[in-house]
This record gives sequence, structure tokens and C-alpha cells, in this order.
Amino acid sequence: MKLHELRDNPGAVKPRKRIGRGPGSGRGKTGGRGMKGQKSRSGVSIAGYEGGQMPLYQRLPKRGFNKPNRRKYAVVNLGLIQKFIDAGKLGEGRIDEDALLKSGLIRRKRAGVRILAKGDFSARVDLSVTGASKSAVAAVEKAGGSLAVTAAR
Repeated sequence: MKLHELRDNPGAVKPRKRIGRGPGSGRGKTGGRGMKGQKSRSGVSIAGYEGGQMPLYQRLPKRGFNKPNRRKYAVVNLGLIQKFIDAGKLGEGRIDEDALLKSGLIRRKRAGVRILAKGDFSARVDLSVTGASKSAVAAVEKAGGSLAVTAAR
């Protein structure tokens, strides 16, 4: 067998049905759309229309609220900070939001950085961030450091 002798199985590839190409094609004149009416015209978009009945999306109750000016913080766990300190990417001593950004621990500051207490933490550091959980503050102070929370921008 040669490359030019390769063929697909008979009937595996069907030719595309060309509509609106005369009465002999079986799909001429109206092109399978029937006669008159909205759906026979072009540019029709009636998905979700239920024939005058109240649509499902309108029958279901609205729930919740999305605050338009919500503050989003870059969240960092203490365990990750410890991992970066152990790897030498963050130095012990004073760590602020810019140091976290420079080390690659966070991608962007957003409205600020918030520290959470997940993971083990044992380094003596002075952290200065926008927000922190009470348990994170307690964990840093237990390790011999301090966690200063500055006012949000």
C-alpha cells in the first residue's frame, strides 16, 4: 500500500447538504424552513422563548447580592511564607507587601495583602500587611515576631 492509495471507509464521510439550490436538490426554494413565520426569516434568536409563557429564568427567585465595589485582597497563608523563608526567597526580619510581591509569593497586591494562619509557622519576622486573621496574628507572635496591620487603601 502506498500513501496515495489511502482512502477513508465507504460512507464515513458524507457530503454537506447544500440548501437552497433548486427543486432537484430536495432542499430548494424555502431551504427546509417551511413557509412564512419568524423562524423562516434570517437573524432570528428566540432561545429561551416559551411561547408567551413566563420563561424559566424569570420564574425562579433572585438570590444574593454582588457588591460592586468589593475589596479583593491577595490572600497568603503563613505556611507558604515559612516555605519561602526556608527556601531563601524571603529573608527573615522585616517583610512587607512589596517583599512578598518581589519574591513571587503573590502576583499582585489588589486592595492589599491579607495573611491567614493555615500551615506551620516558626520564623521570627516582622510582617507589615493590610489585613490578617486573629489566629495569624497569634501564630506570628507565638513564633516571636510581630504582625502589623496597616489601614486599607
